[in-house]
Amino acid sequence: MHQIYRITLDDALPLLAAGRAKAEEIGVKQTLCICDDGGNVLALHRLPGARLTGVDISIAKAFTAAGHERATHLFNEAPDGPALPGNEAFGISHMLPGKFAVFVGGFPLVFNGQIIGGVGISGGNGAQDKAVGAAILAEFEALTAAVVAR
Repeated sequence: MHQIYRITLDDALPLLAAGRAKAEEIGVKQTLCICDDGGNVLALHRLPGARLTGVDISIAKAFTAAGHERATHLFNEAPDGPALPGNEAFGISHMLPGKFAVFVGGFPLVFNGQIIGGVGISGGNGAQDKAVGAAILAEFEALTAAVVAR
């Protein structure tokens, strides 16, 4: 037997707020998604003016980060990114068309060594998506530190 942790809507909302604040600070119209460990959307926020395509892209990034237990940009980071041509997972994004993202903007949520969800950010360039992701992950760390401290 082992303990399983779950992320809830109440956990996800402050993460979206932190992401929105960072996106507004850097002037990027983004879509932010938080999913659970099964890749199911818990919360999604499309900032005013963000592209329509960002909804599906942010969901795919969150799904991939949670389901494959890694940040999505690591799939294509040279030289050993597994999804790069010639590497073991080249073409993996075609396995789940429209659901599997192998570019910047997806980050797993890890609590006590368990993947409990994923974050997907779409709308900026790679550096902007990473900055918003970092703000969301920092908020997640602050929230989970409070849980561990109890």
